[in-house]
Parts: sequence; structure tokens; C-alpha cells
Amino acid sequence: MRAFSIFSTPLGLSVAQRHARRHLLARMGLAWLAMMQVMMFAFPGYLRSERMGPDNLALLDDAIVLMNGLSLALTVPVVLYCAWPVWAGAWRGLRRGGMSMDVPVALGILVAFVPSVRSTLAGHGAVYFESVCMFIAFLLTARYLELCARQSVGEGGLHARVAALRRALSTQADRAAFWFVLAQLALAVAAGAAWLSWQPDKALGVVVALIVISCPCAMAMAVPTAVAAAHASLAVASGAHAGTSGPAMAARLRATARVARQSLFGAILWHLLVTPLAAVGWVAPWLAALTMLASSLAVAAHAWLLYRRLRHSDEGAPYTAVATHREQLA
Repeated sequence: MRAFSIFSTPLGLSVAQRHARRHLLARMGLAWLAMMQVMMFAFPGYLRSERMGPDNLALLDDAIVLMNGLSLALTVPVVLYCAWPVWAGAWRGLRRGGMSMDVPVALGILVAFVPSVRSTLAGHGAVYFESVCMFIAFLLTARYLELCARQSVGEGGLHARVAALRRALSTQADRAAFWFVLAQLALAVAAGAAWLSWQPDKALGVVVALIVISCPCAMAMAVPTAVAAAHASLAVASGAHAGTSGPAMAARLRATARVARQSLFGAILWHLLVTPLAAVGWVAPWLAALTMLASSLAVAAHAWLLYRRLRHSDEGAPYTAVATHREQLA
């Protein structure tokens, strides 16, 4: 049997599901390409120092203005096309009178992008185009992992029990992520106000970093990836007629719920550890985007380990059953 992979396109997908998968992959690929190029254009800004000679400093400033213009040209399609699912999701949430998880994400993009455009057109000031592209690229990567995990699940039979567990866990995860995001946004506003009264030039960077950290990507992936691991192991176990009995199935569901909760609260804890560092100005927006990617990849890796553990448990299930049967006969 071929090894399971969430990146293998399931055969039963509808035309609309395949269309959504291809478009998300295209958006993610374009965001990564733009991110790498914009980071190269941002390099002259990293070299700037007031200790440089006047001629060198003037030449470098001219290069920075040029590079900022090129970065703006590359970032616009990333914001308009790549981040379109974010804008659509945020609009749907606001139209319903609630706050979906896309609202703080959209706010974070705007807070970093709009002042950067203004600084570019003015020819001076800080820009965060590399942070915007990095944030969107990492966000789409996390969402692509989540989409692949969600589409890889099975249906019917024992899979229905896993799907029921997913619905229960998703309700808990959404509630926890919602209050976490609200608290993070309130902290970003408070920290921004404090930095405005103390060092106004650093206030925007702190606010952007805090809003990027508030992105609930890893939290949103916690349940779907764990459930996908359970579905995948169950599909293999069912084919081998192992690990699908009542007690084994109950143990599988308990392990899935435990991993999903560990990933959820682990992601929250990771963000809480990074948040104070960002509030005091020690975490740049691009570094905040990296922490977001790291937490998302950690959640995906945790789910993969769950799949491996369930597979190993299923491989030993037939021998355990035989041993138990012999003990009962004795």
C-alpha cells in the first residue's frame, strides 16, 4: 500500500475542491517568489548606518528609494491576489456582525502595508514590504497544509466517529483562538500607544509584530491536522484489519483529542512567550512572521508523529489480540 501523504490529491474531490486547492497553491507559490525577491530588495536598508560617509550614505539612500519602489510593485499583487482569501473571509465575518480569524490577519496586513506605501511615495521612512510578503507567504503555507489535511479525510463507517470528534474539538479550538486574538489585538493597541508617547518611530514596528503574532494559523491547524492523522492511520488499519475494534478505536480517538489539544495550547503558549519580547521591541515584524511559521510547522510535525505512533500501534495490534485470546483460553 502506498504511504499516506496529505499532499496526495484525494480521488473523490469535487471540481470546486480541486479548483480551490490549485488556486491556493498558486497563491502560495507566488507569495513565496515575491517574498524572496522583496527580501533581496530590502537588503540595502539593512546596511544603512549614520556612521557611513556622506557620499556613501547619499548613494545608499538613492538605492533604498529605488528598491522600495520595486518592492512596492512586487508586493501589490501579493496583497491583492495572494491575500484575497483573507480579504474575502474578513469581509464575510464583518458582514455577519462577528469577528472571524481573518479580521486580525487583514488588519495586520493593512497596518504594515499602508504606512509602507506612504513612506515609499514620500521617499523616506520605514517600510515593511518584506514583512508583508513573508507574513502572507507563511500564512498561505499554513492554510495550504490545513486544506490538504482537511481534504485527505475519509468518510463513512469508523471515519464518521473521527469526524464527530473533529466537530467537538473544532468548537473548543475556535473559542480559545477567538479570545486569544482579541487579547492580542488589545495588547497591540496598548503597546502602540505606549511606544507613540515614548519612541514614535518604533511604534509601528511593535504594533505590526504583535498583530502578526496574533495570527491564529497554528491554532487553526491543530484540530484538522490531528484528525487527518487519525483518518489516515484508520484507513491503513482498516485495510490490515487491525486497530479497528471498539477499545482500539476508543484509544485512537483519545490519542487524537490529546494531540489536538496539545497542539492548540502549545501554539497559544508559544505565542504568549514571544508576545512580551515583541511588546518591548525585541521582535521585528519579519521575525514575528518566522515565529508564526515555526509554530505552524510544529503543529504539522506533531500530527505526523501521531500518525506514526498510531501506525506502530496498529502494526502490533494483531499480536496483542492473539496474546490476549490465548490468555483467556488458558
